[in-house]
Amino acid sequence: MAARVLKLLTTLLALVAAASQAEVESEAGWGMVTPDLLFAEGTAAYARGDWPGVVLSMERALRSRAALRALRLRCRTQCAADLPWELDPDWSPSPAQASGAAALRDLSFFGGLLRRAACLRRCLGPPAAHSLSEEMELEFRKRSPYNYLQVAYFKINKLEKAVAAAHTFFVGNPEHMEMRQNLDYYQTMSGVKEADFKDLETQPHMQEFRLGVRLYSEEQPQEAVPHLEAALQEYFVAYEECRALCEGPYDYDGYNYLEYNADLFQAITDHYIQVLSCKQNCVTELASHPSREKPFEDFLPSHYNYLQFAYYNIGNYTQAVECAKTYLLFFPNDEVMNQNLAYYAAMLGEEHARSIGPRESAKEYRQRSLLEKELLFFAYDVFGIPFVDPDSWTPEEVIPKRLQEKQKSERETAVRISQEIGNLMKEIETLVEEKTKESLDVSRLTREGGPLLYEGISLTMNSKLLNGSQRVVMDGVISDHECQELQRLTNVAATSGDGYRGQTSPHTPNEKFYGVTVFKALKLGQEGKVPLQSAHLYYNVTEKVRRIMESYFRLDTPLYFSYSHLVCRTAIEEVQAERKDDSHPVHVDNCILNAETLVCVKEPPAYTFRDYSAILYLNGDFDGGNFYFTELDAKTVTAEVQPQCGRAVGFSSGTENPHGVKAVTRGQRCAIALWFTLDPRHSERESSWCCGDPFPERPWFAFPFPSHCQWLRHERTTWDTSSNALSLWSHCLVLPGPAVNGIQVGKEVKTRSDAEFLVPSLGPTSAVLVQRVGPAGKEMSLGPLRNLPCPLGSSS
Repeated sequence: MAARVLKLLTTLLALVAAASQAEVESEAGWGMVTPDLLFAEGTAAYARGDWPGVVLSMERALRSRAALRALRLRCRTQCAADLPWELDPDWSPSPAQASGAAALRDLSFFGGLLRRAACLRRCLGPPAAHSLSEEMELEFRKRSPYNYLQVAYFKINKLEKAVAAAHTFFVGNPEHMEMRQNLDYYQTMSGVKEADFKDLETQPHMQEFRLGVRLYSEEQPQEAVPHLEAALQEYFVAYEECRALCEGPYDYDGYNYLEYNADLFQAITDHYIQVLSCKQNCVTELASHPSREKPFEDFLPSHYNYLQFAYYNIGNYTQAVECAKTYLLFFPNDEVMNQNLAYYAAMLGEEHARSIGPRESAKEYRQRSLLEKELLFFAYDVFGIPFVDPDSWTPEEVIPKRLQEKQKSERETAVRISQEIGNLMKEIETLVEEKTKESLDVSRLTREGGPLLYEGISLTMNSKLLNGSQRVVMDGVISDHECQELQRLTNVAATSGDGYRGQTSPHTPNEKFYGVTVFKALKLGQEGKVPLQSAHLYYNVTEKVRRIMESYFRLDTPLYFSYSHLVCRTAIEEVQAERKDDSHPVHVDNCILNAETLVCVKEPPAYTFRDYSAILYLNGDFDGGNFYFTELDAKTVTAEVQPQCGRAVGFSSGTENPHGVKAVTRGQRCAIALWFTLDPRHSERESSWCCGDPFPERPWFAFPFPSHCQWLRHERTTWDTSSNALSLWSHCLVLPGPAVNGIQVGKEVKTRSDAEFLVPSLGPTSAVLVQRVGPAGKEMSLGPLRNLPCPLGSSS
């Protein structure tokens, strides 16, 4: 035994002596300048405007890095194949040898390590000859040399190479706006072809996979199969290369090396676990593409998923069975794949199908990966070295029970902490919102009193006269004739309970409510059931009130319509004698008022997004029906407003303005109730119109649905005589109807118009959008509308 140990030690010492004596030179004869020096030369040439020098140095830097990478791959792969150091699993010492068995095993193990290290040293040469700093490696990973090259190529009139370099850099840096602008510029240049925009750093496995998937999606399975098979072959090559590159120096975390003092086996463990973790992460690296925010999920198994169905589509059931069984190696309980396999087996024959197994390459891949995961999870459990499994297919039994319980507890804790943080953030947001509201209320109080914009409108009462804040009463907003026309529209177009989920008496059983929305009025006008002019008047009046409110309260941000409702309430004569209730009880428009506790809770079902309200009265020939403000107790009246034609009352919608409507005891009281929001997300006219039947999808529209629209309105229209172009500022929602002013769906725009636009009828509930129109003669941008649920309001 002693002689055998002595012989092993002698051999090991000889290996060490040979390695250190030679300072072994690289078998590759590494004589190239290192990539970092060449990169530095290239940047220096760029700074002095030496464009040929930039090209020479950066191209050499890229070639040098590629050669260095190839050398590392060849050396590590070759040395691993030539000098395997696995112990003989069949060797077991006799009882007489037991005392020295551990020493022999250790010597045999470390002998293998030393031989491998000597082989690598001989192949690679001194470490200084092929080292690359982490910062410089990052520059190459970011494809920085191509950024310099694209400028240099352009300067020396090598346009094709400039385009390729720019595209290569942009693929790796898709957020780089300057390079995007460069590419846009290159696309406008004569002589530049689509084929010039190529990625010089593309990975073969990813290129084949994306091409195969595209052909598969285009229902070309025959053409997709060879590309998907090629992608698999290239994947396994890239996977082995990635793993080999993980076998580098130990990566200390920051300055931890100053305190690192692990013993022999702990140091080996730390380094080996780091290498194993890197090898497992190759799964993520190979599944990543610069154009995607996240890697492809289950990248390798997905190849077999695509292939099994592609083979089925071309009638190759043998390969379909093989690929299905290979996929089931990773996801054995996948219900759909098991059903597919049963179908293929029935088509092929059960006996023949049973003889077909999964692919050996995938079996070996899975087995090795699971063994590595077991070691990594063991290290996580025992040493606390974190490991994030990149695969979703790992069986649960690979993870130690104690670690499973620990991870479960950590997940539950993380969820609880996340919920607590979420709740805390909501509370903070609420407090900030309330404080902001308070400060806004103070500023609004001092700022209100802006111009009323239109001639004939007079200020009747301001906040001071109304004993509150953010309140105003105006007269002369519309004329007597307009009041009468709108009142007639209500009586013709209004529906009992409209806007109140069909409730004919939503606030009191002693009155009946009839209402009509802007959309419904215009739709009825288009159908000829009410005068279209009256419907347009309704819309224009609401827009007039919105602009007045914006101006008078001096708002920094625009008001958006939250809900609009033309409503009449009519007294039921036979029940008025002993009536004591209100037409509309005291309430606040954007919160739920509790008068007893003097608290208004701002949460659903209240319309918390409403910021301002207005009521425009159409008549005064009725008894009762006065509008009034109160304190939060809903009893103390602070101001009262008597309705009359053309009078409007406006106010902010918060707790500062509780209000109600006294009982209408005789006749009919008509008004337009308007609610506004400062948040465009809750705009009834900006996001989409609702109510009625859904608008049908029309795939033949020229363009998809725009994100914003404005209903039957544009802020201004300009006509540029020099370019003969019409511009609609903001968007217009266009209702079906006869074409006017030369504007039709899909037709040319050739006339100037400041009017509202109508298009040929597309059906009773159809609608289209017109985006900004450019030069005359170009097709208009159109798209379908989406149907949304109607907001409900309570008209004051």
